[in-house]
Amino acid sequence: MTHESRIRAETLAVHADQDVEETADVAPPIHMTSTFAASSAAEFAEMATVPRHPRYYTRDGNPTHQRVEAVIAALEGGEGATVTASGMGAISTTLLSLVRAGDHVVAQRNHYMGSSKLLGELLPRFGVGVTLVDQTDVDAFREAITDRTVVVMVETPSNPTCQLTDLAAVAALARERGVTTICDNTFASPINQRPLDLGIDVVVHSGTKYLGGHHDLLAGAIVTTNERLDEIWHTSQVLGAVLGPLDAWLMLRGIRTLPIRVRQHNETGCAVANWLERQPKVAAVHYPGLPSHPQHELARRQMTGFGGTFSFQVDSGYAETERFMAGLRMTRQAVSLGGLETLAVHAAAMWNGFLSDEQVREAGVEPNMVRISLGLEAAEDIVADLEGALGAV
Repeated sequence: MTHESRIRAETLAVHADQDVEETADVAPPIHMTSTFAASSAAEFAEMATVPRHPRYYTRDGNPTHQRVEAVIAALEGGEGATVTASGMGAISTTLLSLVRAGDHVVAQRNHYMGSSKLLGELLPRFGVGVTLVDQTDVDAFREAITDRTVVVMVETPSNPTCQLTDLAAVAALARERGVTTICDNTFASPINQRPLDLGIDVVVHSGTKYLGGHHDLLAGAIVTTNERLDEIWHTSQVLGAVLGPLDAWLMLRGIRTLPIRVRQHNETGCAVANWLERQPKVAAVHYPGLPSHPQHELARRQMTGFGGTFSFQVDSGYAETERFMAGLRMTRQAVSLGGLETLAVHAAAMWNGFLSDEQVREAGVEPNMVRISLGLEAAEDIVADLEGALGAV
């Protein structure tokens, strides 16, 4: 599409891929193939050397990939995008394409637990130094950057504590030092936050979450300049975190309704968070849209909505929080977020199964913390379910 910056997200989500391929199909076709035929040796040679070629081999690209990449890039305001088999595929591919042995990465203490494992265990095994800082303190990022730093990795709002990183400030100080910035934008989605507009260099997503929106696929996405994407593609080729064409099509279908869904998630999120904050059996609610959130003003500056995923703390300990979880009826106890159905997890139980006790403490995950991802049910019905579960505490 032309003049994309003037077109609203609702329209981009539907039409940003219209120029990818010629087809009379109103619903785009799924290219369920691993490889594509060339008409000549010369064409084959050209296809083999063009990064992200959509009709050579599906590990390199695929027209179905190309469609969803065009829409994601347009929504994020990036030059281009590439998709991967999962959110961790996107994060790992991006980081491993940018670092070498002897390099240094600055990241936050609060990250999705898969990212925490990558930063805390895998990268150091290959000689990459990592310093973790308080994401709410811009000076901490500044002090942690050294002459060896090549990447600053952030996630905002963070999972599951919903702390925020000042994207514009961190991007500016990193750019002064020639350091590449990466932002995990999964919790916000491009509807509520566009990190590239704030100076971030690379955006990554778990497309499994809000982009897909239906709890029926695994996917990841990377958005940046076309030049940087070509560099990342070479690493992607080796790692092989390839998104299947059917999952790419499902994510594309999910994104068509993303702006409308996120609007509803935002509305329900504010309603439920406000209700929870008034309950005597709730010790704290961590939702950036609440005026009581310590970074509410920052949220208002860099976000246009506050989403439907956040955490809160039951006013008791681990055992009572388990009793609350057992009292839920409509809300399902399941990992993931951003879909049609409301899901909740006892955060400490989930994080303890994946990270060490020290890592859990550093991530700020308290024993009585619940992460909830509000679906598209009526807010009144979600509140009724939560009220019943709190009655069991």
